[in-house]
Amino acid sequence: MTEPTSPKQLLHLVFGGELERLDGIEFKDLSKLDVVGIYPNYAAAYVAWKGKAQATVDNAQMRYFIVHLHRLLEPGMG
Repeated sequence: MTEPTSPKQLLHLVFGGELERLDGIEFKDLSKLDVVGIYPNYAAAYVAWKGKAQATVDNAQMRYFIVHLHRLLEPGMG
């Protein structure tokens, strides 16, 4: 009998902060970056990203991002 396999971890980082300019991706103050967390899949990361993005909607310069850590850790994998 084979053991059930758990889904492959596809780690994603959610973080954000206030940008210097609306059309750029440079942050005003790196010491104030908000690291929301690392999530096991895109769906969980998206939920966290959406919550933070919606909570900061009144600040046009505040941006949150999802980084596909699994692509950085294993660049040869799809």
